[in-house]
Amino acid sequence: MSTHSSRFAARLMVAPSVALLLIWMIVPLVMTIYYSFRLYRLVSPDRTGWTGFTNYTWFFKSSDFWLAMGNTLALVGGVLAITVVLGIAIALLIDQPVKGQGVLRILVIAPFFVMPPVAASILENLFMHPQNGLFAAVSIYFGSDPILYMQDYPMWSVIGIVSWEWLPFATLILLTSLQSMSSEQLEAAEMDGASALSRFRYIILPHMMRAITVVILIQTIFLLGIFGEIFTTTQGGPGSASTTLPYLIFKQAIVAKDIGRAAAGGIIAVVLANIVAIFLMRGIGKHLDA
Repeated sequence: MSTHSSRFAARLMVAPSVALLLIWMIVPLVMTIYYSFRLYRLVSPDRTGWTGFTNYTWFFKSSDFWLAMGNTLALVGGVLAITVVLGIAIALLIDQPVKGQGVLRILVIAPFFVMPPVAASILENLFMHPQNGLFAAVSIYFGSDPILYMQDYPMWSVIGIVSWEWLPFATLILLTSLQSMSSEQLEAAEMDGASALSRFRYIILPHMMRAITVVILIQTIFLLGIFGEIFTTTQGGPGSASTTLPYLIFKQAIVAKDIGRAAAGGIIAVVLANIVAIFLMRGIGKHLDA
């Protein structure tokens, strides 16, 4: 009886916070769904009405939407490839017993604590600026013209900036997985004559697969919503060359002031993010059950 009473009391105390959390999430979602089916433009607030799926069909028929989808996938895939590969390499390096190992690890994870717009602005002006940037100075030193990264390679520039921000996170997770591995396996393989490459391929990499899958899941969810770095650097340009789905939604809401279309784009983004999360969660489940 006491157990039943204590459970009821615990649920009663938790209920207000749960209700507040549900209201906090459900009310904006319901309002977004409502406005996605309506004509609602801030430039003409008097012209309102029910439009059905018109806002949704506009997105799917727009070439900007498919370009933004391609840029979003390129951003996610590029950042994941860079952070996972470099994260494994850096984790292997800093796991070695060297002098000043603690300071080295702090320096490796430090970029993760920098705000995204600040990091993007620093990297753009410190490294990629066509006149005062480090890359421009190197190009001039070797007698070549500086590269206009934000104009000629906007998407690659954004991928590089976001990769620099997320590399510490991937490195930290992968390093934790690496340190949890038993050293006896590596010592036994080394005594049997296995090369360093063989030890990495057949022992270290399989052990790190769970951590790699977790990194891919978490980063993918966040990378689908990248906005600050693009707004700070390229602003979706030149043209729409670096416009991703979140930035396209922003342009519809703030630039075009079309709340209906922006709401429809937001719902599409939420649906796509959930689809990706479901597939990734299934992948993680397979690795965790292995």
